[in-house]
Amino acid sequence: MFVSPLIANLVFIFILLFFKLRFQLIRFLRYKKLNNNPQAKGVVMRVRIVTPRKPNSARRPTAKIVLSNKSRITAHIPGSGHNLRRHSNLLISGGGARDLPGVRYTCVRGVYDFSGMLKKTRRRSIYGAPIPQTLKIKLRRKFRNI
Repeated sequence: MFVSPLIANLVFIFILLFFKLRFQLIRFLRYKKLNNNPQAKGVVMRVRIVTPRKPNSARRPTAKIVLSNKSRITAHIPGSGHNLRRHSNLLISGGGARDLPGVRYTCVRGVYDFSGMLKKTRRRSIYGAPIPQTLKIKLRRKFRNI
């Protein structure tokens, strides 16, 4: 069967457009409660512990949250230990724990009422940790002669 090059090109273009639109749609649907914003402010309604899906075994803290746009979500609480209580304010960003069913968002540490982790020296921006004193001294020595 002969297929003209014009039709073959159209099919190729259609496939490319379909994949592009599909990934845009997936991206939109995944975090649609944020209304295409990177973060949103919310209030904690309940803090609970959830167990993950099958091959994994743990006890992961999550929070039921009402966002400022009145939508309700479940978010993962990162790190070990937290100070979240009912009616605490916090910041939410997209991307949750992959093995927790229905959890698509993460709480941002070190913002509003959610405290950062104090003894973190690596990946401090994720856990809202302040810069340690030893690192401050090293930076001062490094830039002393400039």
